[in-house]
Amino acid sequence: MSQTEALTPTLQLAFDLISRHSVTPEDAGCQELMIERLEAIGFTVERLRFGNVDNFWARRGTEAPVLAFAGHTDVVPTGPEANWKHAPFEPVIDDKGMLYGRGAADMKGSLASMVVACEEFVAANPNHKGSIAFLITSDEEGPAVNGTVKVVEHLEARNEKMTWCIVGEPSSTHHTGDIIKNGRRGSLGAKLLVKGVQGHVAYPHLARNPIHQVAPALAELSAEHWDAGNEYFPATSFQISNINGGTGATNVIPGDVEVVFNFRFSTELTADQIKQRVHGILDKHELEYDLQWTLNGLPFLTPEGDLVDACRSAILEATHITTELSTSGGTSDGRFIAPTGTQVVELGPCNATIHKVNEHILADDLNKLTGIYQGVMARLLT
Repeated sequence: MSQTEALTPTLQLAFDLISRHSVTPEDAGCQELMIERLEAIGFTVERLRFGNVDNFWARRGTEAPVLAFAGHTDVVPTGPEANWKHAPFEPVIDDKGMLYGRGAADMKGSLASMVVACEEFVAANPNHKGSIAFLITSDEEGPAVNGTVKVVEHLEARNEKMTWCIVGEPSSTHHTGDIIKNGRRGSLGAKLLVKGVQGHVAYPHLARNPIHQVAPALAELSAEHWDAGNEYFPATSFQISNINGGTGATNVIPGDVEVVFNFRFSTELTADQIKQRVHGILDKHELEYDLQWTLNGLPFLTPEGDLVDACRSAILEATHITTELSTSGGTSDGRFIAPTGTQVVELGPCNATIHKVNEHILADDLNKLTGIYQGVMARLLT
């Protein structure tokens, strides 16, 4: 018997999805594979292509409440394939039970668990209450401008709402289900250009060094106490990611310097408040500057309630783990869904190897995840 013949339905589908070269924004047929399975159990599917990005919205049922599963079929590039123990798009389970492949954790494994969970739930509950839905994109790992955000706008334009949404991002740390992300910090990026006067280092009085000028302001921004966070969020953080200036010569004072920085912020601050405080510090140091802001996402929080309680209970039943709530980590597509009033959580496998060479997870965790998703549906839709 071959390895694939011995697989559970969830792992078989995970193998089929991982084997497709869907490097963002390519979908490589992953969505059609999912659509075929969902249509077979009564879902109505809308294929929604925006720009070069494939998305779909699928729904089974016409009534509220609506439990949606959200995720992405695109994956990040593999890097040099020679560095992988196993070919990244040829999934394999090793002798320790680890499933290797690009997307195993982030997040084709979750997609497989979602689909199979729905198949099994619908078979057992063909007349479930409310609706089950899928919001799937191939633009999460890239710019994220023609994916989930556009689908949400499409749904909002016709006032179609999700009550609850489970995003299949790899949320867990040590064991699948040990962490639920019930919110995320906001992300506010900035590109600061400080202008000086280029000149010879031997004649500094004839020049104006923008690096010297901006350094005290950056030190103040780094030392600033932005907030103390709150019960759900850590304190807002400021991080400089890039500083670029100079001609490369050792005897030339640069004419300008570019600084790129980012805020990960809690619900204690708004983006406008952060901007105002930054401009105040820069202006105090009398800099000549241009500052471009990019709001990548607002913070969101789903407090304890129907969805969180259902997830916790389903996890406990399937794994005997008492889960913890967390808002740590980067951004996810949940940031586009939560502002509609939807309760959003992220619930998926372990994230230790996401985006890395040799991405892998414990294969059986996907079977457990299928059970967890079924358990959530049973608690909310029966």
